[in-house]
Amino acid sequence: MKGDGRVIMISGANRGIGKAIARMLYEHGFTLSLGVRRPEQTFGLEPGWDPQRVLYARYDALDPGTHADWTQSTVDRFGRLDGLVNNAGTVVRVTVEDDKEAELDEMWAVNVKAPLAMIRHTLPHLRNSGSGRIVNVASIAGKAVYNNNVGYAMTKFAAVALSHATRRAGWEDGVRCTALCPGFVATGMTADVETFPHDQMMEPDDVAQMVLTLFTLSNKASVAELVMNCRDDVTM
Repeated sequence: MKGDGRVIMISGANRGIGKAIARMLYEHGFTLSLGVRRPEQTFGLEPGWDPQRVLYARYDALDPGTHADWTQSTVDRFGRLDGLVNNAGTVVRVTVEDDKEAELDEMWAVNVKAPLAMIRHTLPHLRNSGSGRIVNVASIAGKAVYNNNVGYAMTKFAAVALSHATRRAGWEDGVRCTALCPGFVATGMTADVETFPHDQMMEPDDVAQMVLTLFTLSNKASVAELVMNCRDDVTM
C-alpha cells in the first residue's frame, strides 16, 4: 500500500526514533499528526514540509485528556485516520530490590497505560480505514530480561502483550498491529549506556525503515512481532 492520503499519528515525534519515523513516512507520501508535549516549540522543525500534510498536537502520556484531544483534532483536521505509532516512552532504573514506587508507576503510565488509551481512542477510526495499522514501539527488553532493570522490562513485556491483544481485537476490520522490539538505538535515551558502544548501536532511521515496511504491507501480510538488534543477543 502507498502513503498517499493516509494519515498516521506518531507520539514522541519531536526527537529520536519518533522524529526519524515521521521523516521517513513523510518522504513516502504519508500525512502526519505528530504528538509532542510542547507543540509551540516545533515551528520550523522540518523546513520544507507542506503544512497541509502535518499537524502538531499536544500529547502528554501522563495527561489522559491530551490523548482524546489529539485523536479528535487529527480526525477533525484530516477527516480520517489510518495508523498509529505508539513511540513515546521512558526508562528509569528499578531493580527487584528497589523501593521506587513513584518511578515504577510513571513507567507503567507512559509505556503501557498511555498506549492502551491511544489505541482505545483511535481504534474506531482505524476500523473505518479498512487497513488500519498500529505499531507499538516496545523493546527487546520486552522479549528477554538482560539485566536487573526489572521495572522497564515489565512494562515492555506488557507492551508486547498489548500489541497481541490489539491485533486480535481489530483483525476482522483490517486493523493490523505489530510489537516492534528494537535493541540499542543511538538516541539520547541511550547516551549514558556503558555496556555497549554508542557508535555500534542501530540508527533511528533503521527503525523508521521497518515502520515504513509495516505500514505498506497488504492486509494479507501481518507481522505480529518484529525484533531488531545490533548484537547477537538471544531472544525468547
